[in-house]
Amino acid sequence: MMYRYSLHHVEHQHVCPFSEMEYSRFKFGETIYAEKFAKELCMGFLAKHKNLILEQEEIILLPSPYNSIPTASNFLCSYFKRELNRFLFQHGKAACKESKIHRKQTYVEDYGNMDSEQRLKLIANDTYHLDRDFIADRFCIFLDDIKITGSHELTVEKILKDHNVQGTFFFVYYAELVNHSIHPNIENTYNYFDVKSPGDLVRIINSSSFHFNTRLVKYLLLLNEVDFFQVVNQIPVEKSCELFDLAVSNNYHTIVHYQQNIIKLKQHSSWQSIYKKGKERTSMHPNLQSA
Repeated sequence: MMYRYSLHHVEHQHVCPFSEMEYSRFKFGETIYAEKFAKELCMGFLAKHKNLILEQEEIILLPSPYNSIPTASNFLCSYFKRELNRFLFQHGKAACKESKIHRKQTYVEDYGNMDSEQRLKLIANDTYHLDRDFIADRFCIFLDDIKITGSHELTVEKILKDHNVQGTFFFVYYAELVNHSIHPNIENTYNYFDVKSPGDLVRIINSSSFHFNTRLVKYLLLLNEVDFFQVVNQIPVEKSCELFDLAVSNNYHTIVHYQQNIIKLKQHSSWQSIYKKGKERTSMHPNLQSA
């Protein structure tokens, strides 16, 4: 059985039912907005489906598919889980569990700028894996930030069908494009609403609630050399090292479009680490300054 719910409905090209600025920052890693959206989403979801939720003995949450680097919706899912668990606690129910659809992504193109046919064709080449035994015959909530064409939902449905997974499946979204006369590239209008320069990326990365996600890592690795170093020269070396490790963990170093910036990032991070350690040793031994 399939259920669907979305909190906000996009019906008009120039009237957005949520804050584009907050959504853009959320998509590029400011998790303070993931927390805000999750609270709003869970409140709206429970207002409509409270009784159905309380009927369940076991609930499993799944964010949008990813490999090693979390997506923005993964952070949304984590905060949604916290809110849902608080509700379940108040009603004497067991806490929900979390699972994952593993994904090996094969493309570097900007997905948010494509139409429905292009999106389906693009993600068809990706490979997916899930623990079918863990979610079989259970009540599963597949949570994502926005539904534009429904291509990801169709992909998840296909995965479930291919793995012969039976159960009750609920697709939940923070927002949904319901007016299909609007081109799907409106998604990029929202994604990049507050990200228009390397300086915007620096501001986000240096914010107190920032966490790397798939979108930001891919975006950084595709920047030209000047813009790329404008960013990495203005963020802490620890962030540069984390960016490198995340890129490798997702096997981006095996994708030619990302390789140049990954190599430069490794060289930059190594030099910065040596320089930082040198400064720390000097500050610990003031007499060395006059040696």
